Amino acid sequence: MSEGNSANTAPAAEPGGSGDAKTSLFQRLYTGTGAFDIVGHRKRWFAAFALLILVCAGSLGVKGFNLGIEFEGGTQIQLPAQGAAGPIDEDEAKAVVSEATGVSASEAQVVGVGDSAAVQVRLSSLDPGQVADAKQALFDEFRPLAANGQPSGAVISDSGVSASWGGEISKQALIALAVFLVLVTVFLVIYFEKWMAVSAIITLLHDIVVTAGVYSLVGFEVTPATVIGLLTILGFSLYDTVVVFDKVKENTRGLLNLTRRTYAEAANLALNQTLMRSINTSIIALLPVLGLMVIGYLLLGTGTLQDLALVQLTGMLAGVVSSVLLATPLLVTFKMREPKYREQAERVAERRAERAGAAQAGEAAEGVDPDDYFDPGDDAQLETELRKEKAVAAAASVPARNQKARDRNRGRDQRPRRSGTPTGKSTAGKGTPTGKRKRS
Repeated sequence: MSEGNSANTAPAAEPGGSGDAKTSLFQRLYTGTGAFDIVGHRKRWFAAFALLILVCAGSLGVKGFNLGIEFEGGTQIQLPAQGAAGPIDEDEAKAVVSEATGVSASEAQVVGVGDSAAVQVRLSSLDPGQVADAKQALFDEFRPLAANGQPSGAVISDSGVSASWGGEISKQALIALAVFLVLVTVFLVIYFEKWMAVSAIITLLHDIVVTAGVYSLVGFEVTPATVIGLLTILGFSLYDTVVVFDKVKENTRGLLNLTRRTYAEAANLALNQTLMRSINTSIIALLPVLGLMVIGYLLLGTGTLQDLALVQLTGMLAGVVSSVLLATPLLVTFKMREPKYREQAERVAERRAERAGAAQAGEAAEGVDPDDYFDPGDDAQLETELRKEKAVAAAASVPARNQKARDRNRGRDQRPRRSGTPTGKSTAGKGTPTGKRKRS
C-alpha cells in the first residue's frame, strides 16, 4: 500500500509510480499512462522557449532576412554549368560578373543536374549596358556550351524583377495570416473555451517567430515559395494542438466535482495519451517533405522546391515541439489562475494527505476506497479510473428530477410478472378471460 500511496501523494514527482518497474519506456510511451511529467516541469519549458524566442527575435531585428530577388528586385544572369574548359564554378562566375559590371553580386548557385544544370548569378538591378558587359565577360571566360556541344553566347540569358512584385506578395501574405488568426480564434473559443484559444494562438505565433528566426539565423533565402510554405505550416501546428486540447477537454469534464486528480494532472495525462500520436503524425508528415527536398532539389535541381521544403521542415519541427511542450503547459498555467481550479487542487491535496496519514498510522481502512491509491503507471488502474470519471461526469450532466422519475419507472417495470400475462392486467382464476376480474 505504501507504493500506491507514494504515487498518490506525489504524482508530479513520480508520475510513473510502480509502472517504471513494470513497463519499459517505449511501452509507457505507446500506452500513454501519464508517466512523463511534462506539465509538472512547465517552468523549464517556458524558460527554454523564452530563450529561443529571444534569440530568434534578436536575429530578426539585427540580421534580418536574406531576401530573394523577388522581394528586393534585381537582375539574374543564367548560363549552362558546362563550359569549353569543363564545369563552371559558381564562385568564379560571380566574381566575373562583379568585375565586369562594377556591382557586387549577391548570390551565385548551381541549379539542376546533368545536362540541365545551370549557374545563376543574382545582383541588384543593372542597366542594359551592364547586362551586355556581364554576358560578354562570362562568354569570354567560360565559353558555355549550347545543346549541340558548341560554345555559344546565346545560351547566356538574363531576367529582371521589380521589387514591387515581392512587396505585393508580402502584403497579401500578411492579410491572409491576420484573417487566419481571427477565424482560428473564433473557432477555438466556440469549440473549446477562452484559455484554450489563447494558448493555441500563442503557440501558433511562437511557431511563426521561430521559423522566421531560423531563416534569419541560418541565412536561407526568402522567396515567394518560402511565404507560401510558411502559411501551410500554420494548419499543421494548429491541428496537433487541437488534438491534444480535445483530449484535455475529455479528461477534465466534470473535474471540479472530483477530488482524485488536479487539472494539471488530468491535462498531463491527456498529453501522454496523445504523445505517441503526435510523434507518429509528425514523422509521417515529414517524410514527403524530405522527399520533396531530396528529389526536387538534389535530383531535379529546382530551387523553388528547396525553398518550399525548407520552410515546411523547419515549421513542422517547431510545431510538434510547441504543441507538446508549450500549448498544454500554457493552458494549465492559465486555468490554475482561476479560484475554482485552485480550490479543487487544494481539496485533492487535503484528501491525499488524509489518506497518507491514515496509511502511515496503520488505521483501519474504514470508508477508504482502495482505488484512492491511484498509480498512473498501472494500465488497469488507469482504465478503471477513466471509466469512473466518465460515468460521474455523465451522471452530473443529467437533472436530478429526471433521474428520479427514471428510477421510479424502472422500479415499476421490474416488478415480477406471470408468463403470458399482458402488462398491467391480471387474471383471478383458471378460465377467466384475459383482462377481466372474477367477482366474489
